[in-house]
Amino acid sequence: MTWDQQNPYQQNPYPQNPYPQGYNGYDYGPYNGQQQYAQQPYPDYTYTPAPHQTAPLPLVEPEPEPAFEPEPQPTAATATAAAVPTAPGTEQADAKESTPKPSRDRYFDTLRAVALIRVVTYHTFGWAWCGMVFPSMGIMFGLAGTLMAKSLERPSPKVVKSRLRRLLPPFWFWGFFVVLAMLIHDWMPGWQIVYWIVPLGDPPGNAWGEQAWEILWYLRTYLWFVLLSPALLWIFRKAPIPVLLGSLAPILVLNFVWSGPDNRFGSALWDLSTYLFCWILGFAHRDGVLQRMKPALVIVGSLAAVGYGGWYAFSHQADFGTYDLDENPLAQAFWSAGFVMLLMWAKAYFKIDFGWLTRFRKLDRTVTIFNARAVTIYLWHEIALVLAVPLIDQMWNVPAFEKWLPLDSQWFMFGVGWILIAVFIVACGWVEDVAAKKKPKLLP
Repeated sequence: MTWDQQNPYQQNPYPQNPYPQGYNGYDYGPYNGQQQYAQQPYPDYTYTPAPHQTAPLPLVEPEPEPAFEPEPQPTAATATAAAVPTAPGTEQADAKESTPKPSRDRYFDTLRAVALIRVVTYHTFGWAWCGMVFPSMGIMFGLAGTLMAKSLERPSPKVVKSRLRRLLPPFWFWGFFVVLAMLIHDWMPGWQIVYWIVPLGDPPGNAWGEQAWEILWYLRTYLWFVLLSPALLWIFRKAPIPVLLGSLAPILVLNFVWSGPDNRFGSALWDLSTYLFCWILGFAHRDGVLQRMKPALVIVGSLAAVGYGGWYAFSHQADFGTYDLDENPLAQAFWSAGFVMLLMWAKAYFKIDFGWLTRFRKLDRTVTIFNARAVTIYLWHEIALVLAVPLIDQMWNVPAFEKWLPLDSQWFMFGVGWILIAVFIVACGWVEDVAAKKKPKLLP
C-alpha cells in the first residue's frame, strides 16, 4: 500500500489499492558486535570454502527467524562435539549449544538495515523513486529464501513450526494494541478476525487503523512462502535454471491473461507472484547456482529484467497514476528480479562480506540492533509516524519550539518518527527475544 504524499497534519484519505504493497524484510540471530572464530582442530589445517558455498547457521535452538536472520560468513573448519573436523556447510543437525558459532555476514546484515531505513523513508515522504533506488521488499524476500533453503536441510515440519513461533508472537503483541484501538473507534469484526491470529489473509480493520495494518501484506506473503517452501525447494532442485526463469511466469499470467479473484486470495496471489522470483533466487544463491552461471549471462539477464521493469513502470504511468513500483506489480517483479540477482551474484562471485564494518563500533552496533529488532521496527514504524503528527502539533504550543524548530518540515517528522521507533524498540523488542526462547533484553 503506497504511503500518500501528504501534509503530515491533514487526515490521511487512505486510498484503496487492490494490490497493496508497502515494503519489508529479515532476524537476526544473536550477535554481540564481535567476530567469533572457530578453533582449528589441527594447527596447520585451514579450510577454504568453494566459491559458491556459504556457511550455514549452527543448527541449534533457538533458530533465527529466516525473514530477518543474517547469513553467516564462511569461516575456518569447526569441530563437532566429537572433535571431528567439519567444513562449513556440513554441520551436524544435532549439534550442541557448545558448537562454535560462525561469524555473521555483515553484507546481508547491512542490506537488511538499509532496507528498513528505506521503508521508513518511503512511508514518510512517499517518494516514488525510492523503490527503484533500493527495492527493499525484493531484497528481503531474496535473503529470506536463502535462509529458508538452509533451514530446510532439517525436517520441514520442524522448520515451519520454528518460523511460526518466531513470527506470530510479535505480531500478536502488536495486533492486540491495534485491534483494541479500532474497537474503541467503533469497529466490530466478524469471523474474519481469525486473520489477526494467523495472517494467511489480510486481517480486517476499519479506516481509522488502516495506516497501521496496511503493512501486514508483507507478513502474509512471507508466511505463505514459508508454508510453500518445502515444495518449492524440491521443485527447484529438480531443474534449477528452468524453475528460476519460470518463476516470473505467474506475474505475467496475472497481468496479461487472468487477474485472479477480487478477494483476500487474489491479493495474496498477486503478492506471491510479484516476489516469487526473489524467493527462489534465494534458493539459487544458497545452492551456488548463481555463481556457477557465466558472469556475462547473469549481468545481461539482470540488466534486461531491470530495463523491462523500468520501461513498464514509466510507460504505464497513465494506468497507475505514477511510476511507483509499489503500485505496479509487473514492474516491481522484474525490477526487483534484476536488482536482487545482481546483489546475490556479486555477493557469491566476489565473496563480499563487509567484514570491515566491525571496525566502526557505533555503525556496527546500529546494524546489529536493526537486524535483531527488524520485526519490531517493521510492525511499529507506521504507528510511530502516526504518533509523530499529534506530538509535533503540541510542540507548536511552545514558543521556543515554534521559533527555532522546523515543525512544518517532513524531515522533522522523519526525525521524531525515528525517536519514537527507538522507544518502541526498547519497549516492545523484548517480545522477539521471548519468541526466540531467549532471555529478554531491552537492546540486543
